[in-house]
Amino acid sequence: MHASSETHSVTDPVPAMSAEDLLKSVIASLDDNKAEDITSIDLAGKTGIADFMVIASGRSQRQVAALTDYVVKGLKALGHKDMIVQGLEQADWVLIDVGDVIVHIFRPEVRSFYNLDKMWATDIEENADDNEGEERVLN
Repeated sequence: MHASSETHSVTDPVPAMSAEDLLKSVIASLDDNKAEDITSIDLAGKTGIADFMVIASGRSQRQVAALTDYVVKGLKALGHKDMIVQGLEQADWVLIDVGDVIVHIFRPEVRSFYNLDKMWATDIEENADDNEGEERVLN
């Protein structure tokens, strides 16, 4: 039997997914599993920590934990295994670090308290332009 060119051996590296493909997979998983208020933020030019950030809400701790599980299993099924998951024990705010994409899944009250959407959606260059020409006095 002859293996096709699509078949990978155990020693072949899994092709890396692009940041855009990771983003699409994460958003599709969250949307398919009824996450609420899904927001994607392009971090290019704002920080070097990732290319994209996804913020979503679950109605309860149980749904936050389930959404996390769906996202992680979906990415693993696509061959992406390098992930860090934090906050799953409490499931008020779960962070999934997928490398090029960072995912935050919150309960609504916690999301509104931390307001990451507003903080990261603000354009850094816009703020720099607003402060241009102002002199800072340090005491």
